[in-house]
Amino acid sequence: MRTGGETKPQFWSKPTLGMVQNSTMRLDHVSYVTSHEQLADTVQRLGSRLGSTFVDGGIHPRFGTRNFTCALENSQYIEVVCPLDHPAADQTPWGKAVSRKANEGGGWFTWVFSTGDISPIEKKFGREAIEGHRTRPNGTDLKWKQIGVKEILEAPEFPFFIQWLGVDHPALDGVPSAEITKIVIADNDQLDDSWFKTEILASLGQVAIEWTDTSENDNQSGITMIQVRTKDGLIDLD
Repeated sequence: MRTGGETKPQFWSKPTLGMVQNSTMRLDHVSYVTSHEQLADTVQRLGSRLGSTFVDGGIHPRFGTRNFTCALENSQYIEVVCPLDHPAADQTPWGKAVSRKANEGGGWFTWVFSTGDISPIEKKFGREAIEGHRTRPNGTDLKWKQIGVKEILEAPEFPFFIQWLGVDHPALDGVPSAEITKIVIADNDQLDDSWFKTEILASLGQVAIEWTDTSENDNQSGITMIQVRTKDGLIDLD
């Protein structure tokens, strides 16, 4: 994992004019990684603190991972994801990223922004988004396009981007009883070298961002905590 003193990858640097025009983003979900062996305990722990029940989201067959999701207010959700003993977990960017985080002990992993049209973001990256899907326990498929996962392997403080294919959404799987109020991120530069900083910060709604120095996080960048409002008040989830 990149430390605070290292150079950030060039694919995120040097923003140009016409960054992402007419692209409506919104904060979609936040991901937490655990090992397969600790999945049940992690889901129970976080669900208890949220006062909510996680739903079995099923398997990502293309990526070698599986997840549980917890619906939140504002059509957002928390995902707990783990790697599986599957070749795709070692061969795809998402599988590799999740596996590495799990091997490091797990924890908050990434934040994700959704958009109704991912093509302007594809143009900025210079490549097409890849399609993903996961098979729920009831046999139904949830489908989307995603881009930016390769980059979070080197810059874990950055989000990636998705476009849902259809009207179905994980926030519909359950009854929300909490909402995200703040995300704490270790990032010395506070997204200054991101192509999408303006769009990201404008798409947070009422969610606040608190920046901390990577020296406070073992010189590692990325999400360190999220704060949620529940019926019992504000709770910090680390």
